[in-house]
Amino acid sequence: EMLADINKDTVDFIPNFDETEKEPTVLPSRFPNLLVNGTSGIAVGMATNIPPHNLTEVIDGVVRMIDNRVEEDRETSIDELMQIIQGPDFPTGATILGRRGIEEAYRTGRGKIRVRAVTEIEDMDNGKSRIIVTELPYMVNKARLIEKIAELHKDKKVDGITELRDESNREGMRIVIELRKDANANVVLNQLYKHTQMQDTFGANMLAVVPNKDGVLEPKVLNLQQILTYYVHHQEEVVTRRTRYDLKKAEDRAHIVKGLLIALDNIDEVIRIIRGSNSTAEAREKLEERFGLDEIQSNAIVEMRLRALTGLEREKLEAEFAELERKIAEYKAILADRKLLLGVIKTEITEIRDKYGDDRKTSIGFDADDISIEDLIPVENCVLAMTHKGYIKRMTPDNFRSQHRGGKGIKGMQTIEDDYIEDLLMATTHHFVMFFTNTGRCFRIKAYEIPEAGRTARGTAIVNVLMLEPGEKITAMIAMHAFDTEKYLFMATRNGTVKKTKLEDYKNIRKSGLIAINLREGDELIEVKLTDNTEDIILVTKKGMCIRFPEMEARTVGRASIGVRGITLGKDDEVVAMQLDSQGKAILFATEYGMGKSTWVDDFSTQHRGGKGVKCYKITEKTGDIVGAKCVGKDREIMLITNEGVIIRMNVMDVRVLGRITSGVKLMDIDRDSDVKIASIAKVREEIIEEDLPESGAPADRKPEE
Repeated sequence: EMLADINKDTVDFIPNFDETEKEPTVLPSRFPNLLVNGTSGIAVGMATNIPPHNLTEVIDGVVRMIDNRVEEDRETSIDELMQIIQGPDFPTGATILGRRGIEEAYRTGRGKIRVRAVTEIEDMDNGKSRIIVTELPYMVNKARLIEKIAELHKDKKVDGITELRDESNREGMRIVIELRKDANANVVLNQLYKHTQMQDTFGANMLAVVPNKDGVLEPKVLNLQQILTYYVHHQEEVVTRRTRYDLKKAEDRAHIVKGLLIALDNIDEVIRIIRGSNSTAEAREKLEERFGLDEIQSNAIVEMRLRALTGLEREKLEAEFAELERKIAEYKAILADRKLLLGVIKTEITEIRDKYGDDRKTSIGFDADDISIEDLIPVENCVLAMTHKGYIKRMTPDNFRSQHRGGKGIKGMQTIEDDYIEDLLMATTHHFVMFFTNTGRCFRIKAYEIPEAGRTARGTAIVNVLMLEPGEKITAMIAMHAFDTEKYLFMATRNGTVKKTKLEDYKNIRKSGLIAINLREGDELIEVKLTDNTEDIILVTKKGMCIRFPEMEARTVGRASIGVRGITLGKDDEVVAMQLDSQGKAILFATEYGMGKSTWVDDFSTQHRGGKGVKCYKITEKTGDIVGAKCVGKDREIMLITNEGVIIRMNVMDVRVLGRITSGVKLMDIDRDSDVKIASIAKVREEIIEEDLPESGAPADRKPEE
């Protein structure tokens, strides 16, 4: 199977070391030999050590990649492949301890895989016990292992062994280690794991020579997905070259058969021409001139045997010609359609699996080291609070009780002078939390890494959690379960610039942070949303302007680009909020002096990106500027936060629904003679609210009030 179709121009040949022979640069290989059989080798300054794998699992992985490409036109992730390819499968069996080393090797190309011998403790009739070893780690020499155990016993590094013998035969391996009556078999076994190769480490280093973008071969460490991708590309080239070869052969033969059929249709005249010619060359020329044949066809006719004149031979030629035409059409279809080409690869590799596939020999056992900190942390709902001065903490959502519109609120955080809560994020402890800064950088941690604190506690300085630079502060946070390849990050800046980038571009974030957006001088990032490229974007400014435009109007750009204009701002105006139409059917606005209202999203018609927008709020001295806006719908409650850290939590339906050009109603009692102002607004998501809504909440089906 490694050499299948090598005689059909499937691979290139080059001269060998002394140029006396030619050898293939690579073998056709109908299965991923690099993974199935593994390899090891040393070169100048580099080495490779790839473990063997189970043929069935590897081929199933290739089939999944082909199916995903043909049926869904997408790549196959490493996580998806690891569900199929469990791990290395060594011919000597044994047990792999845990999956951490496997996962590390499959994701990065390098990893340490711990392998342990398969043993059994048996009780003997005389009250003693013995250890039976039936499988050893890969590449461990049995004779040397027995010598090592005997040496350890002699040096008294392993105590309790009374007899050691090798009972291996054709039926399999069996090393017997008999123990003293007072010896603890488990203790002795653990000592053997520690001091001998009964427990060994396979250092995976999946380095291979692959073509770069210019087609030049170079060594590269590959992860699991990359190895299989290179293999599929190799098979595409092999099958393409083989199909071209078969197509040419079929066309050449069809050409000859067509000439023979012409001759048989005019056999009497053909015989007369041949008999009347003085030489073979003359006969060929006359046949070519008479029947419009070429030299290849005329040669075949001249060399045709008399038995071809029988009716049976003619039927054979006609059947052969029909079959050749069918094959030619099939070959051309394969060469014209990549999906058909991949289907051929799938069929052939599946046949290999069905013929040679077997069950795993190496089992994968439990390893206490596989238990991560995250495994010990329960998945719980939480509230993440960030202050203007850069303090952050994690709280439980029941720290805030519901109040009615116009209440005084409760203290949500102990703040220092001139500090206030600037952002609240609802998440679970296992969410990824991405932090975006005013300078356009982003960071990523797990929610449980944020220290938990009580409701009135100040929290932890964010500089102790993230590597922020002087003057840099967090302006947006976003939580997610995973980095979906179909998702986007949509960003908005204070000066009205917007940017859309694929979420997967931010998958690998260094601890020191990553550039999320390049900003123009004087601008800063204010908000980031997770989207799917089908949303309507809503930008709200502090002077009461609003624009709504389709997300698709902003083209997808690279991670470090600047972006495009989202809204044209008036004098002294700036963007204070960005929302998505899918977040709710109404927009709730809040102003710095505690006023607010809800307005239906449908009241704002869609327009082109970059315009001035429409009036969304009547700004007066009584209201002050808009400080925030949230789309509301399924979210049943909101929180208003003052610059002194006071929080009021209220039912969304307690906020009146009004038209666009109105000033709203009082949401929070603010003393105009004090320095207290509303600083921000946050939503409380329905799924984390444990208490019932207040009975006095307004009905959900009420109409907008003008």
